[in-house]
Amino acid sequence: MAENTKQQYTKSGYQELVTELERRKTQDREKIREDIAIAKGFGDLSENAEYDAARTAQAENEARINELENLIENAVVVDENSLETGIISLGSVVILHDMDDEEDITYSIVGSNEVDPLDNKISDLSPIGHAIMGKRAGDEVQVEVPNGSVLRFQVVDVSRRSHD
Repeated sequence: MAENTKQQYTKSGYQELVTELERRKTQDREKIREDIAIAKGFGDLSENAEYDAARTAQAENEARINELENLIENAVVVDENSLETGIISLGSVVILHDMDDEEDITYSIVGSNEVDPLDNKISDLSPIGHAIMGKRAGDEVQVEVPNGSVLRFQVVDVSRRSHD
């Protein structure tokens, strides 16, 4: 079994884990129980596709519950309000100027389990995220990406996400 390692989360990322765990333990478990009970009413369990599907859903839900419990147990929630605003860290919103493409791009720096490339949420452990950690507006950064090329950025702005 893999060794448990601590993972950093923003407060909102951690709350998403807790919310999903609670939903899976209550609503999802109850719905699956109902699905199993209904499927048992269809008769012979050896040839009952509905029963098999419900049991598979139950196993998948329980596996995810175990995974979420492990993630929560090993989570380190970063107090974003205690971090210095002008320095890039977990929870920062960063505007980078791509010095080769002459374009600006905005990234949110999040824990590795909160990554969402479609929403420009990158991990502090990703090549770009790792390279810009601790930098300030005006700093220039070179990042070697997995394909071997080197990207050049200048940090334009560093801020914090607004909290609900």
